[in-house]
Amino acid sequence: MNCRKIYLLCCDAVLVNLAVFAAFAVRFNNLEEVIFYLNPFIGLVPYSTLIFLAIFYTHKLYNRDWAYASLGELVAIVQSSTLGSLGVVTLAYFLHYSLPRSVAALMWAFTIFLIGGSRMAWRMYVERMKAGGRRLGRRVLIIGAGDAGTMVARELKSHNGAYQPVGFIDDDKNKQDLTVLGLPVLGGRSRIPDVVRRCGVDLVIIAMPSVGNTVIREIVEICRGAGAELKILPGVYQIIDGQVSVNHLRPVQLEDLLRREPVRLDLNEIAGYLRGETVLVTGAGGSIGSELCRQVAAFGPGKLVLFGHGENSIHGIWLELLGKYPHLPVDIEIADVRDRPKVEHIFGKHRPAVVFHAAAHKHVFFMEMHPDESVKTNVFGARNVAEAAAAAGTKIFVMISTDKAVNPSGVMGATKRMAELIIQQMSQISTTRFTAVRFGNVLGSRGSVAPIFQRQIEEGGPVTVTHPEMKRYFMTIPEAVQLVIQAGAMAKGGEVFILDMGEPVRIVDLARDMIKLSGLEPDRDIAIKFTGIRPGEKLFEEILTAEEGSSATRHKRIYTARQPLVEMSALESEMIKLARNTLFCTADDIFSALANIVPDFKKYRREKAG
Repeated sequence: MNCRKIYLLCCDAVLVNLAVFAAFAVRFNNLEEVIFYLNPFIGLVPYSTLIFLAIFYTHKLYNRDWAYASLGELVAIVQSSTLGSLGVVTLAYFLHYSLPRSVAALMWAFTIFLIGGSRMAWRMYVERMKAGGRRLGRRVLIIGAGDAGTMVARELKSHNGAYQPVGFIDDDKNKQDLTVLGLPVLGGRSRIPDVVRRCGVDLVIIAMPSVGNTVIREIVEICRGAGAELKILPGVYQIIDGQVSVNHLRPVQLEDLLRREPVRLDLNEIAGYLRGETVLVTGAGGSIGSELCRQVAAFGPGKLVLFGHGENSIHGIWLELLGKYPHLPVDIEIADVRDRPKVEHIFGKHRPAVVFHAAAHKHVFFMEMHPDESVKTNVFGARNVAEAAAAAGTKIFVMISTDKAVNPSGVMGATKRMAELIIQQMSQISTTRFTAVRFGNVLGSRGSVAPIFQRQIEEGGPVTVTHPEMKRYFMTIPEAVQLVIQAGAMAKGGEVFILDMGEPVRIVDLARDMIKLSGLEPDRDIAIKFTGIRPGEKLFEEILTAEEGSSATRHKRIYTARQPLVEMSALESEMIKLARNTLFCTADDIFSALANIVPDFKKYRREKAG
């Protein structure tokens, strides 16, 4: 036993006996009565002291750092004091000492007060010494006085004085004028500029991880003119086990303004189909593929196979997984999905139980220029991987699709729609559960507008937007991948799952938000230039065709498209034609093939042409 524990035991022994004396002193009117009733109890003092100290010790009160005492420590003191008081009452009963019930109750209350008070006094002393022993840190205003806000405040208070919380802002009128953790709730969001100026705030922290993008956008606008640095606590799904660290705080980013309700996963369902299984991810070095690898690895697969064409990107995700999951077997396969013999060899070698097919050409404008490459990868590459998976006995096959596959106006979307049809065909002739997941743009992915806008802003502009009314659906990469993995757990075969992307966003609004987040003013510091719609692009991307419709699933963020029946012989016939003419394939060939497979697509093309 160390010196610290011995010292605390001695202090508690004094406090316990002081509580006993105080109980008798309060119960009786004068000193003579106190001495009269206390004298018989003197013989029990050594035993009652040992009872209290033994219970305190077994409840590990001496293993706690009381400089950071909180509600959990107070509960432990109440529990220990209650058991100790019951132990003393029991001892007095068996030794035939008549201990008044009022004295027993007072002894219990004084024990809690003295033991708990000593701990709280020590905590206050340590905090005062910390504050007085060094220069006070940055003054912080916390937006949100809920659970997340109080977690942030507690963390900042214990962070070696680098931060000094001055209070909370909260729109809930029931919380205003209250104090939380000793800090005042200073009013609603409209008072932010006044509080920042009056209290000399250096840093404003948004600690509301579950609110919508509209609220975040309004707070950002209010804070822009306040003159304080602005940071945000990320969404709850990004914080492990509810532990908040100052390291989690970061500047407000574009995805915060697009935030929707956090994704909630059925972890048991996901773990049930991934844990212990061999999982293969194609396109594993890409933005979606690499995030799939990260999230799949967290569910404990038996083996993870990284399949990709670009060795440098595969090397990057391999090193990351090696550092974070050193005991997870990770195999590397450098190959092209268009190389059918190599694909079959890889699947025969690993025989994966689960496959996520993310490899594809995704850049709309480039695929208009090179339609043959889009066919080779998006159509025949998808078929190669799907057929190899079926032959290897894969249980679940999930293909990443796109909203551009709906009524496609470009080659990329048309080839991805054909890939969806291939997946449907495979589900009819195989025991493997084939499914596709369709969603829109992901922020930060390669070729998406956000990195392009960021580079243009850093270069001083202009920021180029194709059309003032161009709209797209957006998701963050982690959010999209979580829903893809969840959809895989729900797959029965042949579905096209659709992710809830929220409301579409005008690209020009996205550009303006990014300029503002960089501390600049649109059209004053950074110009916005409209360049015109490029080949293959549409003003607005649909998630469903008019004929499909959708059905709800047990997950409220995932839907299934009701797919129209497709003549499989027509699909096979058009695939043969494309295979013969692949090298010289044109956009018209691809759209003609799709029109021959999906009769309703002919009508769509005629309406578009008209």
